[in-house]
Amino acid sequence: MSEANAPERDPELKRVLGPGLLLLFIVGDILGAGVYAVTGKLAGQVGGIAWLPFLVAFAVATLTAYSYLELVTKYPQAAGAALYAHKAFGVHFVTFLVAFTVVCSGITSASTSSGLLASNLLIGLDEVVPGVPTGDTATLLVALAFMVLLALINLRGVGESVKFNVILTFIEMAALAIVIAIGIWVIGRGDGEGLDRITVFESPDDKGLFMAVTIATAIAFFSMVGFEDSVNMVEETKEPEKIFPRMMLTGLGISVVIYMLVAVSVVAVVPTGQILNPVNPEAGALLDVVRIGSPDIPIDKFFPFMTVFAVANTALINMLMASRLIYGMAKQDVLPPVLGKVLPGRRSPYAAIIFTTGLALALIIVVRTQSESTIVGALSGTTALLLLAVFTLVNVAVLILRRDPGKPGTFKAPSWVPVVGAIACAYLLGPWARLQADMIQYKIAGGLLAVGIVLWVLTMIVHRPEGGRFTDVEHLGDD
Repeated sequence: MSEANAPERDPELKRVLGPGLLLLFIVGDILGAGVYAVTGKLAGQVGGIAWLPFLVAFAVATLTAYSYLELVTKYPQAAGAALYAHKAFGVHFVTFLVAFTVVCSGITSASTSSGLLASNLLIGLDEVVPGVPTGDTATLLVALAFMVLLALINLRGVGESVKFNVILTFIEMAALAIVIAIGIWVIGRGDGEGLDRITVFESPDDKGLFMAVTIATAIAFFSMVGFEDSVNMVEETKEPEKIFPRMMLTGLGISVVIYMLVAVSVVAVVPTGQILNPVNPEAGALLDVVRIGSPDIPIDKFFPFMTVFAVANTALINMLMASRLIYGMAKQDVLPPVLGKVLPGRRSPYAAIIFTTGLALALIIVVRTQSESTIVGALSGTTALLLLAVFTLVNVAVLILRRDPGKPGTFKAPSWVPVVGAIACAYLLGPWARLQADMIQYKIAGGLLAVGIVLWVLTMIVHRPEGGRFTDVEHLGDD
């Protein structure tokens, strides 16, 4: 075939990420809203050993990270878990279910961030202009408004650059550094609860150590997710087979050290009875650390605004990812074609953006009005629940895909790692790993997946027999 008649090939993504930028991307994605959202709640379940659930969650996440690393170096495409499920199981419905579960996790994660951002923004504004309402109604309205703002940004087609992600990552780390520094200062001067508490186990429900840590680990797991998003950057990473394993594991390690230091600061500074019941439940215990640990320094005046920056980028990335996956599934004829509509000028997937934003708004309203849980508590746990299900399948997929040896020199996890990883993730999915008040997480997750399944069935009826083939799953989320 002559060069003139050769089929035109789509341009490849530009490989711009070296080790440093990839590491900052991974750390920034993991840190996100997680540590702000869950630290106080898990500390309230286990007392002074609040650092332990972070460590256990890190161990489970690391096992799954090894599985992701084997698959991402074997199949260096950007579709992530959906691609691995497609290659391992070859069942189109399973591929769809994995992809839609990832979409739902992005929506619930962004909705969690909206609740956290709303509380901290109102608290910060009240410090500057006393009298700003900070109650449940005001928080709900701001959370809803923030989701609408994300949709408008998304509709404009504004993608976050890696350099902007780096800036926000430094803001995130600076806010957490303030918390850690206050903790060290309080411990050093002998005030507060001090280091004596970090080995003390306390359970408000008189649970045994194992079960209390299990529940706290399921809570903490929300703070460790995000590393899996980095697999979607593989086609833009230089020498991914060489760089990815080292940077992902290093990023996880840095994150868990930061989390454990934050947990120690919380239990050392905040009085025991206040950890589980912070001044503002949506804002979490970290703001209490700043208020109690440095009463003579006006850090608490600007700290809430730092948390706003810390979680806003995470929410935007989550909604960008969710809308693009919905768009991709519509183009693949596994969701109604209307969800694949694109704005002519901006070329942004407006139908998918409206759909995902509508789900997020409904979630926030239902949780706030129909549940005793906070937006942050219910939706952070639902995010972890959804991703634990995906991680279980990814670990199983590794074992199945061992029949494909891949290219020489690709990363390979020890044989026991995906087995233990699958068992650990499946165990944390169970109701024994949740408080009674958190059982709503199963209803939320089931409701979201039911919406997806109904849409899938309708699409299959319309497009039978050609529909739902995932013929180009490697580029499922491409815009």
